[in-house]
Amino acid sequence: MSKLKTRFLDKEFKNPIVLASGILGLTAASMNNAVNNGCGGVTVKSVSKDARPGHPNPTMTGTDHYFINAVGLSNPSVAEGIKEFAKFKEMTNAPLVGSIFAGTPDEFAEVTEIICQSPIDFLEVNVSCPNVSKEFGTPFAYDTKAVEVITKKVKEKSTVPVIIKLTPQAWNVAEIAKVAEDAGADAICAGNTISGMAIDIRARKPVLHNKQGGVSGPALFPVALKAVYDIYKTVKIPIIGTGGITTGEDAIAMVMAGASLLGVGSAVYYRGQDVFEKINNEMTEFMKKENINSLEEIRGIAHK
Repeated sequence: MSKLKTRFLDKEFKNPIVLASGILGLTAASMNNAVNNGCGGVTVKSVSKDARPGHPNPTMTGTDHYFINAVGLSNPSVAEGIKEFAKFKEMTNAPLVGSIFAGTPDEFAEVTEIICQSPIDFLEVNVSCPNVSKEFGTPFAYDTKAVEVITKKVKEKSTVPVIIKLTPQAWNVAEIAKVAEDAGADAICAGNTISGMAIDIRARKPVLHNKQGGVSGPALFPVALKAVYDIYKTVKIPIIGTGGITTGEDAIAMVMAGASLLGVGSAVYYRGQDVFEKINNEMTEFMKKENINSLEEIRGIAHK
């Protein structure tokens, strides 16, 4: 896999695949399992100041074309989460991306202080979850001022590089990424799920208890790809391209759009828990056929 080695913010990844936040739970064992199945790094499930039970079932459903969830950011709290992060680092030296969310800018700062007591390598700041709007209102990721304030407050408290996680649903996502960069963000994660719903036509009602949820899977890929493409033109900091990556070809396209790392999550539903290794193998095979020696050769090449 030497062709796939990737340097991201002065940290080396054996390959660019990073487990996306919210997939495969929060335990050290489940995250380590993702590494054993081919992930170059892991993003933890987003944690908050206090524990959250999330939404009642049913919370997820999928088709051949899309996956949709409204788990509701369930988590045991940042204080409990950091115990698992420490255990993970005892199992592997794979890079670990912490992930947080909060209801106010000051609370983001509070959670940052706590999570930075754990051995995370980076901090993802989730300002863009689409399925908790009833509790938190419109996601901060639509508001340039909110993103600016949150980024500055988190940067003041963080001891590791900060990654701002945006939504491709924002019409001005590139502008918002630039605001985050100017406020001190070290990288951008583009992006999150987008808001959608499913209706059971026989039961005559929405499938999810929460009615709406976050859409991921293959249908999200072209939306996420364009977000990465637009952001790459606008900022100089690196991007984690996330959304619908299911095959090696998807992954290569995301790199060509400008991504440095590749967040993979719902693909587990479609291709099994070894999907990370499958994508790595497909990327390597493509690179051999095309005489590409490193991902750096093709990063952002779609802009030329």
